[in-house]
Amino acid sequence: MNRTLIVIVLMAFQNLIHAQINEVGLFLGGSNYIGDIGPTDYVAPKDIAIGFVYKWNKSVRHSYRFSYTYGKLESQDRNSDVPLRVERDLAFDNSVHEFSAGLEFNFFEFDLHHLKPQYTPYIYTGLSYFAYYEKYFLGKDLKEDYREGALAIPMILGFKARLTQNFVIGIEAGARYTFTDNLDGSNPKNENLSELKFGNINSKDWYVFTGFTLTYTFGENPCFCPR
Repeated sequence: MNRTLIVIVLMAFQNLIHAQINEVGLFLGGSNYIGDIGPTDYVAPKDIAIGFVYKWNKSVRHSYRFSYTYGKLESQDRNSDVPLRVERDLAFDNSVHEFSAGLEFNFFEFDLHHLKPQYTPYIYTGLSYFAYYEKYFLGKDLKEDYREGALAIPMILGFKARLTQNFVIGIEAGARYTFTDNLDGSNPKNENLSELKFGNINSKDWYVFTGFTLTYTFGENPCFCPR
């Protein structure tokens, strides 16, 4: 019975792989943060971001997308246009390990079944989980408390085109609205550190990944025709 079930699962998985166009590849770019420390530029990649991307193309218009991205985050008050922040002169650094799953939608038909040039703008959203370090300030010194995790909503806008029959290149910028206000040490969750909070504690932090994707397609070309 167990052997039969295993065979059925493997056959279903094999059919699933070969029934769709799959894409797997890399993301390489930069990251920036938006919050209570430093400038508030929305797209200003300055620190490294790198990751892996997998897409399962269900139609010429949409794909299921899964990704892992690592990014460094840092910012300094001295680079802000806000005089009070410049005078405060704080700086922080952190890192995020993000796992994301969701739906990518193509504005134009992106049919890898055809050999003619393919390109389209696209948007992506879903749900992300990321790990980061809870931090806090003692005076102007940044201290590390413990590792923590939180959810975020990714909002990505990009453009992609097929380079060759099996390679697709893209460029994208994606903001993440997080469910934490302490990527920067301004609002520690530790109740023993509540007196060290500062900034707008009613506003969540954001981080942004901007860069390029290069994916390799595999699996049998599907025909996206109505059955």
